[in-house]
Amino acid sequence: FFAYIGFDAISTTAEECRNPQRDLPRGMIYSLIICTILYIGVALVLTGMVNFSELAVKDPLAFVFEKPLPQISYIISIGAVIATASVLLVFQMGQPRIWMSMSRDGLLPPAFSRIHPRFKTPSFATVITGLVVAVPALFMNLTEVTDLTSIGTLFAFALVSGGVLLLPKEDAGDRTKRFRLPYVNGKYIVPVLFVTGLIVFHRQLAGLFHYGGDWKSYQDKLPFFLFLIVAIVITWLTWRKNLSLIPVLGLSSCFYLLTELGYINWLRFLVWLVIGLVVYFTYGYKHSRMGRLEVGDRGRRP
Repeated sequence: FFAYIGFDAISTTAEECRNPQRDLPRGMIYSLIICTILYIGVALVLTGMVNFSELAVKDPLAFVFEKPLPQISYIISIGAVIATASVLLVFQMGQPRIWMSMSRDGLLPPAFSRIHPRFKTPSFATVITGLVVAVPALFMNLTEVTDLTSIGTLFAFALVSGGVLLLPKEDAGDRTKRFRLPYVNGKYIVPVLFVTGLIVFHRQLAGLFHYGGDWKSYQDKLPFFLFLIVAIVITWLTWRKNLSLIPVLGLSSCFYLLTELGYINWLRFLVWLVIGLVVYFTYGYKHSRMGRLEVGDRGRRP
């Protein structure tokens, strides 16, 4: 999963691209292709060296070389540390630019859009991002950090897929369209996929609805029940409104992966989401540039 999160950080550098309409889609698609090929290649090599059941460890790459080539194992471990640091730096680059954009839209205080006079980067947002990331990392274990990263990233992907479905349709003669998404009518495909899934996994679904009286064992099933409700709603809307297949599949698949993260991680995520909503309704809602423009337009109407 972590092989694929990070390519979206490219989109945050849109203002620093000479031709973002051309370069951003290419950069994201090429990075996805490269990551996919490398990931499959490494997986084939590892499963060719040892049985896949032995790879349930924290450092599988170093693990497979420990016995035959221990020197190589050390080199791989050093490379893993360097690679992890580079990934974290990419994340640290993306978040300040998101806050900078939100600040210019009025959703955060103006300090977050402050540009450093020498480095021409959002300096204040970068420092705050470092503190928000570094301080909790001192007190949280690796599993909690990776789970929160996963649930936050998947929710963002699901939100983007849902947002694409809400984009207004442009006129056929409008040639100023900035980004294009291939449209495939999901009116019949999505219902067929939904019914097929119910048939194939009917035994697993029947087991989920069996309540044994133990709340602790039952609570982790609640996210999946929520996914079933969302899947039914999405299928119905796709049938009725001829929604595009690609964002529907993206929304459904990301939401399904969210159900695998358990009840506790959902609670932590909801707490963090509530904090974000509090910031929005106490500051962003009142200072939003879009909200002020809409109020101004209503005031000018006869």
